[in-house]
Order: sequence, then C-alpha cells, then structure tokens
Amino acid sequence: MAKKIIVIGSGAAGMTAASTAREHSNDAEVTVFTEDEYIAYSPCAIPFVLEGKIKNFESIVMHGPDFYKKERNIAVHIKTKVTGVNMDKKTVTTADGKEHPYDSIIVATGGTVFIPPVEGANLPGVFTVRNINDGKAIQKAMKGAKSVVVAGAGVIGLEMAVALKHAGLDVTVIEMFPQVIPRIFDSDMAAMVQEYCEQQGIKFVLNIPIGSIKGSGKVEKVVAGNNEYPCDFVIMSTGVRANLEIPNMMGLDIGALGAVRVSPTLQPYKKGRLVKDVYLAGDVIMVESAAAPGPTMSQLGSSAVRQGRVAGINAAGGYAFYPGVLSAFISRIGDIEAGGTGLSKGLAEYYGISVVEGKATGLTRARYYPGGKKITVKILADKDTHKILGSQMVGGEEITGRVNWVTAAIIKGTTIEEFVSGFENAYCPPTSMVMDIVNVAAEDVAKKL
Repeated sequence: MAKKIIVIGSGAAGMTAASTAREHSNDAEVTVFTEDEYIAYSPCAIPFVLEGKIKNFESIVMHGPDFYKKERNIAVHIKTKVTGVNMDKKTVTTADGKEHPYDSIIVATGGTVFIPPVEGANLPGVFTVRNINDGKAIQKAMKGAKSVVVAGAGVIGLEMAVALKHAGLDVTVIEMFPQVIPRIFDSDMAAMVQEYCEQQGIKFVLNIPIGSIKGSGKVEKVVAGNNEYPCDFVIMSTGVRANLEIPNMMGLDIGALGAVRVSPTLQPYKKGRLVKDVYLAGDVIMVESAAAPGPTMSQLGSSAVRQGRVAGINAAGGYAFYPGVLSAFISRIGDIEAGGTGLSKGLAEYYGISVVEGKATGLTRARYYPGGKKITVKILADKDTHKILGSQMVGGEEITGRVNWVTAAIIKGTTIEEFVSGFENAYCPPTSMVMDIVNVAAEDVAKKL
C-alpha cells in the first residue's frame, strides 16, 4: 500500500516539503491542506507589487493546484481548514467533517502577525501584510487615500513604508524600540537606513508604542504617546508569531520562544519525548542558532525552504537533519539594500558574548568605474575566541553575495585572522574594489583584537 503523507500549510515550507516528499517517494500519496486561496508565492513580494515594481499579484504566484496535480501528482486542497489531528488513529479531520488517514504528517502552518492589544485594532482600515488577499485589500485602500501609519519598523515595515511613499502617500512609521530594524541591526547601522527613509519623506516616531487607533466606523487616526497621527489606514508590521493552533491541538511541546521545539530531524516532542512520524517546518518552529549555543527563530523564506526539504525527506522515509541557522537576510528598501547574518551586538549581549566590532565604508565598484555606490560593512567577532559571529551591511547594490560570503565563514567557525589571511575575493572594476570592503572591515576587527 502506498504511503500517505499529509502536509498542513502551503507556504514555502509546506510546498517544498510536499515536493521533496514526492521526489523521495514516487508512489506515496502526497496531500496538502491549506486555508489559503493562493499557493506557491512569496509574501516578501507584496510591497513591490504595491509599489508598482511588480505588475500585479497574479505575477508572484508560481503555480496553482492544477500544476501540482498534473506535474507532481500532489493533491492540494485550498481554502480547507484542518480542524483536528488524531495522532493515535493517525488521521486528519477537515472542516467538512471528513477524516483523512496518514502515515506521516508535516505541519507547516507558518506564523500569524502579532496585533498589539490596543483599542481600535479591529477597525476597518487596519491591515496586516501576510498573504495576497492582505495585499489586495491594502491596494484597494490606497485608492483615494492620502496618509498611512505603519506600525513597526522592521524590514517588512520599512519596505512597506517606502512602497507607500513612492505610491504618493504621506507615511508615518511608529516603532516601540528606539531604532529601526531592532534586535537584528545595531543602532549605528540602523541609523543609515532611517536617514535614507527620511530623505524619501518618511516620518518616524521611535521609542513609543501605539496607544490606540481611533475612528468612527473606520480608521481616522493613531494615538502614540501624547500625539495623534491622522491617517486613512494602518499597516500592522509588528512581528510574526508561530501559529500554534494545530501544534496545541496535537499537544506538542512549545519552547521558550513561543514556537514548537523540534529535534534536528524536525520532529517535535510531546511531554519531553520525541514524536514519531510527525515533522514541522517554517515559522512554526524554534531552531538552534549556529552563531551561539541556544534557540532562535528563523522566520525567513530561505529557512522555510531548507526546513521543508528536511521535513519532506524524513516524512518520505529518508534521513536528513537541519543544522544550526544564522538567519542571513537581505532587504531592498527603496534604492538601498540592508542585510545581515548571525548576531548583532545586542543579540551577542543577550547570549552573554563579548564582541569586538569593525566597520568600513567604501564603494561597490572600483572608484574610477562609473556607477559605484556607497556601501558600509560591519563585522563582529568574539572577543575571546576571535571567531566571526555576525555582520551587517547597508549599501546601494550587491549586498547579497557579501552577506553570503560572511555567512559561510561563520558556519565554518572562521576566526577574523583566518578570514583576513585566507579568504579571497573576486575582483573586477565593475563589481568591487580590488580589496573588497568586507576584507577592509575584517582587517579593522583584526587590528582591534
């Protein structure tokens, strides 16, 4: 009898898991249940559709259920809610009352946007940025609107702020922390991003949380501190938390960071014991940091794909494990890029690690080659072991490759001295300076150590 594999969730983790399970088991019955209407798309593209850089929301959908059925023999049930999982009987129940048996199950239910418990948070005109229908609702609200408040100055919040500003709206960003891109960026690097955004005409209110949202029948203003900010709608970009509805239903152990605790094979625990034939992937799980001993959350599309692959292999009867993660990220905020990997100074302090930091500013191309853009690179190293722990970068172009370069060094446990003496950089005048700015920043750390 063919093995039955059920996947709950159709995001990057869920669809990767389903496709990987199919690749590793030709005769398995692979079924996906999702509450979403659209599948196989990246929510990260939503700000760029709203800005007009991507034609429409249909453009960001890679495949539909018909493709998966015809090309991969995967049954995808959209707009279908799972209401129960019986791990003893090994069945899944959907909202229509039907039971679906499984041999192995993958839970990839993702995360939900955290909405602060403030007055008016449920008013019409308060939006999240989580799926295509959210994007379409925001697009509709933009018509005729003049002003917007973005709650939260993380990378998605800033991408949304720039997109809406470029679309002609007056934009105010309210952030409860004293800087933009909190926690994962240090204040000096965050200040560069904020300065750029302010040059675009975006206003910032920092170190003050939203107190309430006011309006008669719809959003009219936001109250923060002692001030009021009139607006036509509000974007809640206030962080993502694991969607624990299904894991709680299954009685799985939840870790200290509010997500499901899993083993390296992405199996969960129940009352401290590993659960057989159950796997999880994506925003719903807590994983191990590769930069410091301890748990972390890696709520990124790139992490979801890697986790989905591991879960899919194991659910199909193979063996794979998910290593520690650095959560390397990149964001395009208007005409600049901001990216990083590993620990920020604040996160290092959280883990009790003393760091030495180095920084350098230069150009993305040789100084005599036209079109070069400013780039600043910061690198952090452990004061005691000299191992590289993290990096942050802000520049006009070509951040991704440089972030990946440092990520590889951290994964390998490279010391700053080893990086300076042994890590080469490719050089061509249109692509970098002869000594890349990453090397210059590394040398600055080495001198201080």
